[in-house]
Amino acid sequence: MSREEDFRLLVEPEIPVLLRVARSLAGNSRDAEDLVQETLINAFQGIDNFDGKYPRAWLFTILRNNSHNVWRKKKPDYVEDWNLTQGSRPAFNAEPPRTPEEEVLSGVIEPTLLNAVNALPEEFRSTLILVDVEGFSYAECAQILGVPIGTIMSRRSRAVAKVRKSLLKAREEAVRG
Repeated sequence: MSREEDFRLLVEPEIPVLLRVARSLAGNSRDAEDLVQETLINAFQGIDNFDGKYPRAWLFTILRNNSHNVWRKKKPDYVEDWNLTQGSRPAFNAEPPRTPEEEVLSGVIEPTLLNAVNALPEEFRSTLILVDVEGFSYAECAQILGVPIGTIMSRRSRAVAKVRKSLLKAREEAVRG
């Protein structure tokens, strides 16, 4: 088979899932699309060396590596005088844009649950989303995130416990107030 045929067969069917996961990693659609585009370029360039086994895991490994590379390139802007930021608001009282996941989930999942998931540290949130929302196995998730399966199991367990604790706290506050 040619490189183009391999790409069409192995990679193209995974593009929608790549986009969903990239949105959760990048936080917005524009950066997610850039991340997926870079992933597809790398996949096309490397498909001749790919053995054909587990294409989804292979692609998500490329996606993860590209995501790490993007974050390394971005350097934070430092504020020299924090007093200048006191009481500042976004221009024109703008709200930060919601991600596509937030748009969809806001109509499906209670805001309390969505807030609890969004409050998780990134490594717990990404594990929870990959396993429980996207349906990846622990092994696939471990390969995507580049950590051992035991770490994935632990992170997922801790994420569920943190979400449960947050939901219980919110329920208690609602009962009291």
